[in-house]
Amino acid sequence: MLEPTVSPRPSVVALAASLVFLAACQREEAAPAPPPAPAVSAPPVVAIGPAPVLDRAGLLQAMDVAASAYAAGKDPGGATLAGRRFVIRQAFGCAGPAPAGRSTVGATGGDGLAAWSWGDKGKSLKLTLAPADWTGSPMVAGGADSWEAAEGFWLPRPWLHTDGCPGVPSDPAADGATAASPQTVGLAAVFEEDGSRLGRRNGRAYEFTVRAEGDQAPVAPTNGYRLVLEGRMAAFADGRAIRCRAAGPDQRPVCIGAVQLDRVAFEDAQGQGLSEWRPG
Repeated sequence: MLEPTVSPRPSVVALAASLVFLAACQREEAAPAPPPAPAVSAPPVVAIGPAPVLDRAGLLQAMDVAASAYAAGKDPGGATLAGRRFVIRQAFGCAGPAPAGRSTVGATGGDGLAAWSWGDKGKSLKLTLAPADWTGSPMVAGGADSWEAAEGFWLPRPWLHTDGCPGVPSDPAADGATAASPQTVGLAAVFEEDGSRLGRRNGRAYEFTVRAEGDQAPVAPTNGYRLVLEGRMAAFADGRAIRCRAAGPDQRPVCIGAVQLDRVAFEDAQGQGLSEWRPG
């Protein structure tokens, strides 16, 4: 005989359900909260400023590297120099006035070297710089199809990277006057076919006269004068700013930098401006 099944009371069922629900809530509350997502930071902004202006030391160092690479038969480089600004100061007339009878202008224009000489009866000093005509020079020929002319400026004593006069006097044991070393480093101011002609010298020298004050004659400088060349590096047809050539492996290469000149100036040894020229 089957015994009757006793159903649980409704209150007991409700209590059990409440306990199950409460336990589930406690488990959910006990679960740790997920860690916050890491903040995504923007990459740092790197500001690239303009390349530093080349001075005499920086330009001569680049010329040395190009000469060594050329002599080794390697790529002389120089493409990164195109467009760089430069301000070159170099001393001239450190040993005194130019020799008597020295001509700064020849068949190929000037000699590309600054010098000073005495004026009439020693009452004035004359500073001169006659650029050389390098338009047909093998160093510049074929440099760029748009170039119409090139005027040359030598940078004497390229082994001296400072812009002052040499600190070593002439060797007293030397027999007579010593000749200067051949020029091996220079700048070619190039001019475009359709560019302005105001900056061209066309054989004319840069000149400035230091005159006497009253009855007092000018005094010869004890530390020479300074030539200032300012502008921007240009590029030959291959994109490089420097070109080197040598007649043989036992000769130091001659290296020329293509430039666009913005300013030529004469200064005294203390940096006081005497005269300047700008195109236009």
